[in-house]
Amino acid sequence: MVLEEETASIDRPMSEINAAILERLEKVVDKLSDNSTKMGELLAVHNEKLDKQDRIDAVLFEKVESVHREVNRRAEEIKKGCERDIRKVDDRLRVMEKKMWSIFGAVSVISFIVSPVGQSALRNLTSPRVPATINSYPDQIAWTTLRTSILDSSIPD
Repeated sequence: MVLEEETASIDRPMSEINAAILERLEKVVDKLSDNSTKMGELLAVHNEKLDKQDRIDAVLFEKVESVHREVNRRAEEIKKGCERDIRKVDDRLRVMEKKMWSIFGAVSVISFIVSPVGQSALRNLTSPRVPATINSYPDQIAWTTLRTSILDSSIPD
């Protein structure tokens, strides 16, 4: 009987210990279940935030692309305008250059004409050294007629 009493006294605390362990295990399982539920809620909120951020990113990327296209379009317009302006300036410079060379040529010709060398060259070209007058000789017959074979002179006697 003593042995039976000792086992009975040992069983009692063992059953109390098992009950306490089971109670603690149930609390742990409940907490794990609560934590799992909260973690699922956090993941759902997190996924929702990620989806929302993806939509925002898509809008932002579209805006960036739109701005990029607009900047490229404006840059092309500016480039074409600059090229047009450069062509206009180039054309004006060509006209000015032609005028400048024409003026330079005219000044060169005028300078040559006014210079002593030019004056002597012009004198040689415009005034002949031999006079351009016809000398008349009264002794000679001026013309004859073939029909009458008469000599006639236009020079007065």
